[in-house]
Amino acid sequence: MRNVAIVGAGMTPFAEHFTLGIKDLLPMAFAECAGSIDKGLDKSDLQAAWFGSMGTTDGFPSGILADTLDISDIPVTRVENSCATGHDAIRNALFGIGSGAFDVALVMGADKLRETASKDMLWEWEAMTRDMAWDYPLGLVAPAGFALHVRRYLHESPATREHMAMVAVKNHHHAINNPKARQRFEITVEEALNAPTVVTPFGLYDCAPQSDGAAALVLVSEDVVDRFTDRPVWVRGVGSGLDSVMAQHKRDMTSFPSTVRAAKQAFAMAGLSPSDVDVAEVHDFFTGIELISYEDLGFADRFEGFKLLEAGVTSVGGSLPVNPSGGLIAKGHPPGATGVAQCVELFEQLRGSSVNQVDGARIGLAHNVGGPTAVSAVTILEGPGGTNR
Repeated sequence: MRNVAIVGAGMTPFAEHFTLGIKDLLPMAFAECAGSIDKGLDKSDLQAAWFGSMGTTDGFPSGILADTLDISDIPVTRVENSCATGHDAIRNALFGIGSGAFDVALVMGADKLRETASKDMLWEWEAMTRDMAWDYPLGLVAPAGFALHVRRYLHESPATREHMAMVAVKNHHHAINNPKARQRFEITVEEALNAPTVVTPFGLYDCAPQSDGAAALVLVSEDVVDRFTDRPVWVRGVGSGLDSVMAQHKRDMTSFPSTVRAAKQAFAMAGLSPSDVDVAEVHDFFTGIELISYEDLGFADRFEGFKLLEAGVTSVGGSLPVNPSGGLIAKGHPPGATGVAQCVELFEQLRGSSVNQVDGARIGLAHNVGGPTAVSAVTILEGPGGTNR
């Protein structure tokens, strides 16, 4: 398979974009992405596009992307895979270019979650459980599903709610300098612990806000990379893992097997190990998920993820900064856009232009888990100057 590089990256702010529709957000992200390409991009260079979106009220997603960007003369594929949607779009574009089918492809992710009411989400769960004949209780949406895992994790490990609060404090602090983040304010451990309960053990600051936004990447083959930049960021590994969506079928609630599987695939493809990672964007839809993911991704031994927080390892300035963008907790989480946006952040980190720059960052890892706990994806990137293998 041919090597594939990212040559351009851009995104909108993640926010409550009540006055903007998805047809407005997509061109905004694409314009910033195209503008970041050192030697320029013409739309005629694009040969295919992959669009990650959980859904839109504006109509047919692939057609919306083609119409708003005026690229209806190339194939556009819509991808949906819960919170792993953005990374799955990247993964499919990687294989399309790596196989030789295309040389240049656009990857975009976008969602307008603020147009979907929570009551409608509950009705969708009820309809699915009825149609599939699952013994799945109405109301077990993302907060409750993840809470089952985190509460068990806190029971079996030395980690506490204070460590969850430390994740929230860290990621809010990182978001202060990020103009694309939604919640750019500091919080304290005490504020996090005393915030209103959403579902035990999650308080308000343990949960990422529903947000709107879009993100874009341009991927190219090694054969044409010099046409676009002398500073490519190489896609070294991708992985996608699955697990049962039903809690009663899970043998261990303190780990996400889908993340373990996705990470194993990505590291094997990249020929790297967790110790090689310099900076990471890790799924923190809820703070406890970041803690568990430290272990599932191989950054910490089992039940020892809290030690990374206590030692400052995962803060900017530590040896493995996690979520220097602010993460989902502070930056926001439009599911279709999040994985793409994580790689936008890593693109800037690995080229030395991030607002929260990690000194010497060469290898970056991005990760999402969703479904609410059934699917994960991992993408590993290498900065300019890496071996073109």
